Amino acid sequence: MTRVRGGSGGLVVATVGDNTIDRYVGDESARYAGGNAYNVAAQLASRGGTVAYFGAVGADADARTIARGLHRAGVDPAGLVTLPGSTAVTTIRVDSGDRVFEREEFGVTADYFPSETQIERLAAARWVHIGMLPRAGELRAQLRWRRTSRGRGPVVSQDCAVASGFTDLDVAFGSVGEEGDAHAWADAALAAGAASAVVTRGARGAVATDGVDRLEQPALPTRVVDTTGAGDAFIAGYIGACIDGLAAAPALERGARWAAAACRHLGGWPGAGAGARSAAAHRTRA
Repeated sequence: MTRVRGGSGGLVVATVGDNTIDRYVGDESARYAGGNAYNVAAQLASRGGTVAYFGAVGADADARTIARGLHRAGVDPAGLVTLPGSTAVTTIRVDSGDRVFEREEFGVTADYFPSETQIERLAAARWVHIGMLPRAGELRAQLRWRRTSRGRGPVVSQDCAVASGFTDLDVAFGSVGEEGDAHAWADAALAAGAASAVVTRGARGAVATDGVDRLEQPALPTRVVDTTGAGDAFIAGYIGACIDGLAAAPALERGARWAAAACRHLGGWPGAGAGARSAAAHRTRA
């Protein structure tokens, strides 16, 4: 369904966009490093992938938490920049395992866009995943222009729940919840310009289509502690499987497996907590 092209440099996967401090309230009073683009990078790198993260933090103490998390996961932090302002903070309440966003302060992530030099490095990767990025369409267009003019370039995916637009997308990731119509969402994404769509439905699993083939993947049984980052883990699993040369069906299964694992701990990835043991100590390509 998605053919991974060879890149021109050593970078395999790059994620671009949001990071945040996930601040838990209520019974779970804790702070974790997260965000879609950040979580996807950490999930992949902590399982042995070669990943770089591109995003922005403010000049504050929270920025150090974000940077330390990248180090623990084994993510290349070269694309992390500091902008005037504050690092993003998301206030989360966990209700019987389900994540509820009580407040989101986007901080400098609302102003971030990669530099020309950074875009050149992104264009040399095999896969670029876009998280929350206000000018996502502009980045997709620039990457597509480079691919067309040079005859090579990365697969481009995007979490369309946090960034808008479908043009110049190879893989549109969406989420409709258990009551939503995943097939209708996927068809709309393809009609708007995406080459393929992968849509999660919580406990009802996921669907994927490129307009020709249509696949379904059931959710896998798990012990739910916190659903924060489960969708990001699914995306990371799917991307990692495609990078490994697997077809769409096993890629969906790996996504479901990583999502199930993410539900069993607080935070968006196993080392997300500020005091977590280094994820590099127990990496696996499961």
